[in-house]
Amino acid sequence: MPYWRMYCHLIWATKQREPTLVGDVVRTVDQSLRETAEDSNLAVHALYLMPDHVHLAVSIPPKLAIADVVSRFKGASSHQVNHAETCEPQRFAWQAEYGAVSFGEKQLPDVVAYIKNQQERHAKSQLWDRVERINEPS
Repeated sequence: MPYWRMYCHLIWATKQREPTLVGDVVRTVDQSLRETAEDSNLAVHALYLMPDHVHLAVSIPPKLAIADVVSRFKGASSHQVNHAETCEPQRFAWQAEYGAVSFGEKQLPDVVAYIKNQQERHAKSQLWDRVERINEPS
């Protein structure tokens, strides 16, 4: 078994940055993202869903491409929302773009804390420009 330690902070937004990640939708997306990570043998270190975007700290095995992993996350979660009986009838979608920032093992606690405190950080405008800049409307 190969040895690897790779950490990635992934960020992507809802279509048009619409605040649709609320109620049953946010629960469905959260569950879908966690199931997709487990199915793909990814280690989720932190996950936080704001009403219009997602932050995820994850370890991705080197045999998987980041673009493929993000595509799986987005595809599975939008499919789940659009086919869930508990979610209001709507056409849920993600923006095509995403951000991916690599970081080292020493930075893991800081990234996890950043992600877990998203609501407070956004309220106080204490954001990391390096990762938040990708959240522009498309």
